[in-house]
Amino acid sequence: MPRLTPERREAKRAEIVAAARRCFSRDGFHQTSMPDIAAEAGVSAGAPYRYFAGKDEIILAIAGDAFRLVFAPIQELAAASAAPSVADLVTASLRALSAETVTDAAGHDVPVGELLRCAVQTWSELLRNDAARAHALDGFESVRGSIADALRRGQAAGTVASAVDPERGARVVMGLLHGFLLQRVAFGLTDTAAFAGDIRTLLAEG
Repeated sequence: MPRLTPERREAKRAEIVAAARRCFSRDGFHQTSMPDIAAEAGVSAGAPYRYFAGKDEIILAIAGDAFRLVFAPIQELAAASAAPSVADLVTASLRALSAETVTDAAGHDVPVGELLRCAVQTWSELLRNDAARAHALDGFESVRGSIADALRRGQAAGTVASAVDPERGARVVMGLLHGFLLQRVAFGLTDTAAFAGDIRTLLAEG
């Protein structure tokens, strides 16, 4: 059999991830087996193991894509803007959450709805999977630090209230986004523009 080129190997890996994401989104992590993923991808039962050690590794890859969708826009704004407000930070992420598709780490278009359903399931994984929790904690702390730094710059520029503790404020921002994500997936909250407007109004009243 001809040896796979790096490009072809990455393409096959992406196909398996996409198949797993569809299965997880539809049936859940623990109702989906590796043979289910192989069948969805149209490959032999052993083929996924050429690219992943097991299902947990696939879950981590998909969880990474899901949380990049939520928090990468905030980190980009925090790095690019001199003094973003809290509402600016939240709104940047809400725009990504309202899209139909997003580009994953491999450069492929991914349905946002699938990713968000996987993201919600990932939270339960953090209670049982130490590797998933460690991975998530690293990402959480990185994003929290970026937001806290942005809030400090906002305080210096007068766009963020001086009474706000940047470290706690960063957790509040992340909490707003986690809450929106859950409400979108579980309860059908999709009016992102109105949600963002209400955040601006509530923050202004505060």
